[in-house]
Amino acid sequence: MITAIYIRTSTNEQSPELQLNDCKSINNYGQYELFKDKQSAWKDNKEREDFEKLKVKIKKRQIIHLIVWDLDRIYRNRIKLKAFFEFCKIYDCKIHSYRQKWLEDMNAIKSPWNEIMHDLMLQIMGWMGEDESKKKSDRVKMAVRKKIKGTYSHKGNKWGRKSLSTFKQNQLKKYIEENPNISIRGIATDLELSKSVVHKYLTKYKLKKMEIEQSIN
Repeated sequence: MITAIYIRTSTNEQSPELQLNDCKSINNYGQYELFKDKQSAWKDNKEREDFEKLKVKIKKRQIIHLIVWDLDRIYRNRIKLKAFFEFCKIYDCKIHSYRQKWLEDMNAIKSPWNEIMHDLMLQIMGWMGEDESKKKSDRVKMAVRKKIKGTYSHKGNKWGRKSLSTFKQNQLKKYIEENPNISIRGIATDLELSKSVVHKYLTKYKLKKMEIEQSIN
């Protein structure tokens, strides 16, 4: 039986190895096997290959100490996190976290108070993980700024379809004037545009033309 270190990040831009040194610093149990994923711990439909391998080894009682950098590396959902702790308890695997050193203090409390305190702290930590994830999502949504001419991200990038260039608009206008009876599909095919874009500018052009005619009359 050996010790396992599990490290995880949510995006490919991050390096999970940055967590490794911290985990190794609390490894007082000798040789370890490393498991690492670059995947979300939140969504149910996201599989984590190494995490699944780790659970298999725990079930076979081949892992007696599991070290993580933070409990949210396991799950951000407090219900799932609690269930995973119960799973590890069944198979005699102790969880150690670099950022939650209170886990060691819980283990030192005599039964049954250790389990009561352990469960309470897990619920609190799990709730904090869920809350932080929600706050992050809310911050992104709040950062989106609405302007008169469109919606922009917090970085100032405009969302939605890009407008046609002046050259392309003039080309489209001229084509419509020269071919008044051609279909939207035909215009889109000839000018290599989408039908929705052609329809939008065709409507705009006809309305503009109608306004001019009315002002003359």
